[in-house]
Amino acid sequence: MKFHLSRRAALKTLAASLGAAALSEGTILPGALPQAYAAKKNERWEQAIKRGLDWVARTQSKLGQWTAGNYPTAMTALAGTALIASGSTTTQGPYAKHIRRAVDYLVSKSRENGLLGDPVTDNRYTYGHGFSMLFLSQILGEEEDEQRREELIDVLTRAANFSGNAQTPSGGWGYVSAKDGNNFDEGSTTITQVQGLRGCRNAGIEVPSSIIDKAKKYIYDCQNPDGGISYSSRNHGTSRPAITAAAIACLYNAGDYHDKHVPQMLEYAQKNLSGLSEGGNAFGHWHYTYLYYSQVMYRQEKQDWEPYRDKLYERIVSEQASDGSWEGSIGPIYVTACNLIMLQLDLAYLPIYQR
Repeated sequence: MKFHLSRRAALKTLAASLGAAALSEGTILPGALPQAYAAKKNERWEQAIKRGLDWVARTQSKLGQWTAGNYPTAMTALAGTALIASGSTTTQGPYAKHIRRAVDYLVSKSRENGLLGDPVTDNRYTYGHGFSMLFLSQILGEEEDEQRREELIDVLTRAANFSGNAQTPSGGWGYVSAKDGNNFDEGSTTITQVQGLRGCRNAGIEVPSSIIDKAKKYIYDCQNPDGGISYSSRNHGTSRPAITAAAIACLYNAGDYHDKHVPQMLEYAQKNLSGLSEGGNAFGHWHYTYLYYSQVMYRQEKQDWEPYRDKLYERIVSEQASDGSWEGSIGPIYVTACNLIMLQLDLAYLPIYQR
């Protein structure tokens, strides 16, 4: 499998072309990547991002991992995603060595059955598996070493197969595989698997469309009359804004922008989340909620995204600690990684988050 032009290289090439042609602001070249130039220049935001990334780099263990709440695999994948969202790769940029260590750590956690993580020490191991597929799939297209690229292809191919085998008959995923969890499934882990699988598929890894189709049906089956998504298809309780936002983000990844269910979900999410809500509306998972809702809003029209972005970013920056981290539920590496991913959406380095 060959990857002729990495995302980073494409951005550099486009930037050079724009400069050489002396194009006016707002000009869009055929096949170009205009979303990469939507980033608003704001010194406070840029300083917060730099301080946050430096904190993430400083706190990486010698083994290449980060952890919180017994989620070493998930935290390492999220932290690595925050670093590559800055434009650094395994070979280029100020965080290259940290990204390499994270990749090495996650590859070392690849088991024979395809699971990325440890079913004994990883709490709710499907989270780590899904986030790791997402991170490593974004690395794959940038990897310049032929041997490591082939290794990543093997790891991700087996990881995708594991996810397919772990899917429940209903089309969702639980905290563990269907076999280990008696076919229990719920929305948040399902979202993690779908986004990870889409990252793999976009990177050239074979993922049967039937797996994605079943997962989309599962999400639709979880929808309530108010447009929101419930916790599980087996338990149609009240709609959850957090899971609804995550569901929309993943449906967008899957190309379902105009399915009849999506506008209702979007209306519900906007009603409950546009004010950066706390408490009941976020169900105690503010950073999880807005990690996904920011992806949803980023894919809206410019006039919708930019006011929301400014409000979100100002709030995030105002809450940063003096050492560059952010505090919150689960642990600082989780909150810091989520915030950094949100703050760097406009940079458009990661294909999975692009419009």
